[in-house]
Amino acid sequence: MFAIVRTGGKQYRVAAGDKIAVEKLSGEAGDKISLGDVLLAGDGDKAQDVNGLTVSAEIIAQERGEKVIVFKKRRRHNYRRKQGHRQSLTLLRILAVGKEEKKAAAPKAEKVEAAATAAPAKEAAPKKAAAPKKAAAPKKA
Repeated sequence: MFAIVRTGGKQYRVAAGDKIAVEKLSGEAGDKISLGDVLLAGDGDKAQDVNGLTVSAEIIAQERGEKVIVFKKRRRHNYRRKQGHRQSLTLLRILAVGKEEKKAAAPKAEKVEAAATAAPAKEAAPKKAAAPKKAAAPKKA
C-alpha cells in the first residue's frame, strides 16, 4: 500500500519501509511521528479512501542538506554578492500506512463518565452571591 503525503510544502509518495528526507520536523532521533495530511492512497492501481488515514514514521536523524551557492551579479556595475545556504532536513523511515487507531479515545470516554458522576455532588453546595462593589468617592480639588 502506498500513500501521497504533504509535509513542508512538498508531496512525497511513500510506502512502508521507505526512507525520505523532508523539511525539518520537531523531534529527536528515534521519535515516532504521524503524517496526517494524506492526499491519496492506493494499493496497486486501486485508489482508497483517505479519511482517517495516517502515515506513521520514525525519525532517523536531523541533518542538513548540501550547500547551495547563491551568486548575484550585475554586469558593468561592480556588483557581486555570494551567499551559501544549507537546508535543515529530517530523515524519516516510514513504518506503516493505515487507519488511525482509536485506542486513545476510550480512556477519554471513561473520564467523561467519572466527571459526570462527580458533577452532581459539586452542584449541591450553594454558591455565595458576590458582594456589591462600593462606588468610589469623588476627589476634592
